[in-house]
Amino acid sequence: MTDDATPRGDRSGDSDLNPDTSLDLDAAPRVDPDETIDLLQELVRIPSPYFEEAEISEFVYDWLDARGHDPEYHHVSEPDITEYEGDNVVARLEGSDPDAPTLLLNAHMDTVKLVEDWDEDPCSGRIEDGKLYGQGACDMKGGLAAVMVAFDALADCDLAGDVLLTAVVDEEGPYGLGTDRLIRDGVVADCDAAIVTEPGPILAQEDIENPALLLGARGRYFYDIDVRGQAAHGSKPETGVNAVVEAGRLAAALDDLDVGDHPKLGSGSTCPLKIEGGSQTLSVPERARLMVDRHVVVGETLEDARADAERAVEELGLESEVDVGFRESPDEGIRYGPYVTDDDHPLVSALSDSTRAVSGVDPAYGYFSSVGDFNYLGDRAGLPTVIVGPDGENIHAAGEFVFTDDVVDVADIVADAAVRFLG
Repeated sequence: MTDDATPRGDRSGDSDLNPDTSLDLDAAPRVDPDETIDLLQELVRIPSPYFEEAEISEFVYDWLDARGHDPEYHHVSEPDITEYEGDNVVARLEGSDPDAPTLLLNAHMDTVKLVEDWDEDPCSGRIEDGKLYGQGACDMKGGLAAVMVAFDALADCDLAGDVLLTAVVDEEGPYGLGTDRLIRDGVVADCDAAIVTEPGPILAQEDIENPALLLGARGRYFYDIDVRGQAAHGSKPETGVNAVVEAGRLAAALDDLDVGDHPKLGSGSTCPLKIEGGSQTLSVPERARLMVDRHVVVGETLEDARADAERAVEELGLESEVDVGFRESPDEGIRYGPYVTDDDHPLVSALSDSTRAVSGVDPAYGYFSSVGDFNYLGDRAGLPTVIVGPDGENIHAAGEFVFTDDVVDVADIVADAAVRFLG
């Protein structure tokens, strides 16, 4: 089953390390390719749509526990909106120097809801031509397997700094509750930098290939706009104010909104998603609700986004009363803010050197086009955050797969970089 995970080549690196140039690279850990892909298959074969992660949380916990890593469950509760209860899995490797940095390794255990269009078992874990198939294989059980085996390999190293592994729930859900709770409960408060093993190249702003390091991401706000018109008989629509029509006009205006630009993150974007309103026969709709995605770049704040929408309303001269709001969330702090990690940060340097040591080539550099837990870490938690993950295709869709070689390479790069970064 693991014939597609080809043996690694010469992994010796150069001596120009960052931040510690005295490291013995012969001691840098390497993962077992067969064990890595076997683990990935087991993960893919466990259905874990968001809000349904209990089985995979238990599997990850047991896998770490069997290897002596003393994992802990970190409970996630959101009783008000989603009524969700779940568990992150957290484990720590303690370094020898309390003044050395702490590195966070983050990956999510959940997937999108299982897609109906598969022509095979969506959790088959089938391997063919160097590709492993299954819902979530690329997004992001490939990255989860990579970070788990990297963490296990690092346990045999004499590290100065700590390594914190967080396998989280509900990244694919509406609020990213797993990583949100890590931040709100202070679990990652002592971390100095983060690696998130999401699939990077497939969702990068530009066309890049692995090995790649993604050094930032756009943010996202979610407009939830209430439009209040005036009801009237449908045979005389001119006597009322049609909220659905006016919501449509506003949707078109927001679709054409001037948005921000950033030299690295590119341009922001808007995407009207849904208009709700009206139901009665022969009645002019008096209420409508408009929902719009707004991807933002560094420099665009929540209040900027609100002011942009309110200005669009004013310029349209709508007869309706319009209340520009944002999607309800369990906490006001739950926002996907944009971020950029400096390309000269020691973690980026360590990952770059490790990529050359593992893959024999320089990494590509890019920026993520959408949002995820890395936004919470890079923006809310203020951690220099780098996305480095295996590539594949058809994420969130039938036929999703991940390249098995990429999974092993990512595991080796993460482990090697942790040694370089932590000393």
